[in-house]
Amino acid sequence: MSDARNRVLEHLLEHSVRRGDFVLKSGRPSSWFIDSKQTICSPEVMVDVASLLLERIPADTTAIGGLTMGADGAAFITAGVAATRGRLLRAFSVRKEVKDHGGGGRIAGPLLPGDRVVITEDTVTRGTSLLEAARVVRDFGAEVILLLAVVDRGGTAAAMAANEGLAFDALFSAPDLGFSYEGV
Repeated sequence: MSDARNRVLEHLLEHSVRRGDFVLKSGRPSSWFIDSKQTICSPEVMVDVASLLLERIPADTTAIGGLTMGADGAAFITAGVAATRGRLLRAFSVRKEVKDHGGGGRIAGPLLPGDRVVITEDTVTRGTSLLEAARVVRDFGAEVILLLAVVDRGGTAAAMAANEGLAFDALFSAPDLGFSYEGV
């Protein structure tokens, strides 16, 4: 395991994983919760997170983003770190609903029709946010080439992505964090 991967894993376990009684977005109870933004947005490991994501992003990718708020941290730090390395990735957000003022629409940021896009998310349980963002991006006219999460806690996103003809990958899984998958 790389030093960067070890640092991020240790940070996730120390600062992002919580044990107790929680209710997930799906309404299901869980004995653990992960707020991976506590790691993704922490200065001591954010470059490591971005570097790990960049290792998984195909070379012909031109943009990275996903459904706000879950994707924003990962997309923005990854595009920023990529830029410092001479790799230009446009970062964008997909709004949860259509904006009815200004320019309107669901895309916020410099996404262009024809872009080759990685849809990202901080943590996925089922993968529905990734797929919603992918559909919006496809409808916009860009090509989704990969769904990429920082943490896959549910173990179902790969199958859901495959049903849509998309590839899925994650930096870390629930078992990496010492838990069983909690797919729905």
